[in-house]
Amino acid sequence: MRERLIASIVASLLLVLLPHGSATATSRITAHRVVGNLDSPVAFTFGPGKTLWYVEKNSGQIRVHDLDTGSDHSFFTVSGVNGDAERGMLGIALHPRYPSKPFVYVYVTRSANGSLRNQILRLRDTNGSGGDMKVIFNSPASSSPYHNGGRILFGPDGMLYAIVGEGHDPSNSQDLTNDDRGKILRMTPNGGVPATNPRSGSRMWAFGIRNSFGFAFDPATERLWESENGPECNDEVNLILKGRNYGWGPHETCSGSSPSNTNQDGPRPVRPKLFYVNPIGITGLAFCERCGLGGPSDGRAFFGAVNTGDVTRVTFTGNRRGITEHHVVYSHSSGVLSLEVGPSGSIFFSDFGGIFELVKR
Repeated sequence: MRERLIASIVASLLLVLLPHGSATATSRITAHRVVGNLDSPVAFTFGPGKTLWYVEKNSGQIRVHDLDTGSDHSFFTVSGVNGDAERGMLGIALHPRYPSKPFVYVYVTRSANGSLRNQILRLRDTNGSGGDMKVIFNSPASSSPYHNGGRILFGPDGMLYAIVGEGHDPSNSQDLTNDDRGKILRMTPNGGVPATNPRSGSRMWAFGIRNSFGFAFDPATERLWESENGPECNDEVNLILKGRNYGWGPHETCSGSSPSNTNQDGPRPVRPKLFYVNPIGITGLAFCERCGLGGPSDGRAFFGAVNTGDVTRVTFTGNRRGITEHHVVYSHSSGVLSLEVGPSGSIFFSDFGGIFELVKR
């Protein structure tokens, strides 16, 4: 998702989105719509009791959908949301011990105390309604409406991970004097700095990040994988390692066709495990573990594309530290925004108007 996509995004929002796309010639995967008529559900997650939690990018709404009954209700509406371009309600996560720890987290770009901020908010669930809002991460938003990141996710270690885009300024990605932009962050559920982070007193987990709309932990290894948008070249899939540099910075260039052109800044930059010279607008990342899509999908990962609507399946090396192949297994009728693993392992994705489940044909 980048600047030249905004016109197509606006056009997509004007369409009546249909609950279908098409499978590739060799694929046995399709999709069905779970909930529709939404306002850009760029992030969603799942809670106990087969509940689907989602945010709407522009409205500031956090909503809960019951997958069994189809009922849908508002949990909370965040005030002051700025939905320009890549700003807005961008991420949602539930405390890993929810509902005994009844906390809901969202990442949002909003006006607060007279300035525009990227914030992570923690809300308390009281009988199905949100309240007691607390800001646990607070960073100045860029004057540019692009590259805010926004993905948040609890890891197997119980810590909250977040991606903050570099605010449309590549130099921010290599600036280690703050952890506000161009970083993957790791924090406690209260927003504190874990003692095991790579830099004392900093939430930073990895740096040299441009802008990302997806990351997930491999359930087989607990390693963190990330999908990252390049500029007019080099969309990436990265294996994220503690404290490492992923090379985005002020010397980036799209001349040539090597990932080193956009991963050359800073100390010992880590190269992507997969990259697209011609970008697809890569989004989301989810792992199949008994996802119901057939044997070829077990143990694989899936990601989407906002440019093409394609869902791609990735096969890993034996040690699961590299990628051996990738194939488009489903082509949707609109751009894909996010992917998540739902109840019983099923993989869901969202587009600009709804949320869908991938199913076997």
